Amino acid sequence: MNQFLALLGFDPLKHSVKVELMAGLTTFLTMSYILAVNPVILGETGMDKGALFSATVVAAAVATLVMAFYAKLPFALASGMGLNAFFAYTLVLTMGYTWQEALAAVFLEGILFILLTLFKVREVIVNAIPLNLRYSITVGIGIFIAYVGLKNGGLIVASKDMLTMLGPWKVSSALALAGIILGTVLMAAKVRGALFYTIVIIAIIGIPFGVTPMPEDFMLVSMPQSLAPIAFCLDFSAFLSFDINYYVVVFTLLFMDLFDTLGTLIGTSTSAGMADPKTGRIHGLNRALMADAVGTTIGALCGTNTVTTYVESATGVAEGGRTGLTAFTVAMLFFVALFFSPLFLIIPPEATTSALVLVGVLMMNTITKIDFSDFTDAVPCFITILTMPLTGSISDGIVLGMLSCVLVKVCTGRHQELSIMMYVLAFFFLLKYLIN
Repeated sequence: MNQFLALLGFDPLKHSVKVELMAGLTTFLTMSYILAVNPVILGETGMDKGALFSATVVAAAVATLVMAFYAKLPFALASGMGLNAFFAYTLVLTMGYTWQEALAAVFLEGILFILLTLFKVREVIVNAIPLNLRYSITVGIGIFIAYVGLKNGGLIVASKDMLTMLGPWKVSSALALAGIILGTVLMAAKVRGALFYTIVIIAIIGIPFGVTPMPEDFMLVSMPQSLAPIAFCLDFSAFLSFDINYYVVVFTLLFMDLFDTLGTLIGTSTSAGMADPKTGRIHGLNRALMADAVGTTIGALCGTNTVTTYVESATGVAEGGRTGLTAFTVAMLFFVALFFSPLFLIIPPEATTSALVLVGVLMMNTITKIDFSDFTDAVPCFITILTMPLTGSISDGIVLGMLSCVLVKVCTGRHQELSIMMYVLAFFFLLKYLIN
């Protein structure tokens, strides 16, 4: 047993098995909403929702196991929010690629990601980003996630010129608001798994109101849904036909994955106290990045979108999780969830609103670490935070924040404060916007 725990970076003199197990349970409960959300979003492409549920579970479990044994860190991974929307609504429904071609693009992007990680290019990029800007990335992601939750719950709707808070009142939007209140109360009371319990309670309340669909043959437990309808269904025809637009798609996915992953990992590590307080460097970063890269590649083979490190891991770390045993616990719980697909597949988006909003709240605490007294830092940070929810893109927020940071520092004669890598990145980002 001790040898097994050692593989996970567990030291009995420093860590507690009970604490690590409870931390893993907490992380799983707070991020398990993805099992309800991902099949709904990717299902818009025509993919089988039952198979999508299993693909989401398997990809998350395998990637988290890599994090546990290779990186030995308490972080969990699953299909990325935002990236799943890009897959479904942009690649398939807007650009017209089949979901099989979209999966091939994710796979190719994952391979490139692994290569970047092997040569430690991603780690160099992370360490090149100024500390204040990293904090703003965390805050921006939090606001973006909360925005997605409010929109899914019908609490904000699009009007002619802007978003209107509290759209036409319906039972569904009332339930979404009730979920936020209930989740807040449970989290204030420090109830472990508060977000998960809130989702379940709101989903149950939604049954008599028709918000939560209940099939006549509903069963709580069932055998795992087959991956066959979507697994290994990658179509490389667009890649082999030298479709320039498809190549752009692959590199766009790489670009989004790179900065969504970096942003999320920075946010998770910072809020969890896993980064050096003076330099902001993240311990074991490259191994964590490899787990992410492998997860993306495996996820594509299983039939799901890009896999990324989840900010909800911070809740498990807050419970005392510090080693790979926490991540291992999460992975095992994902495998158990395979037998409860009927439960997760009926959960409506209104029930997941509370989880998204309150995760956003958790990420806001980093804003106190940003130095707003220096305008050369304050403006780029503000642009980063503002752009993410307004554009619906984490990667655009990071890019515009970094570009503005370089511009402001150069124009104020403080160019020496930035690393060479920042200027290299800014050059390529500028080319991206000029070419488009």
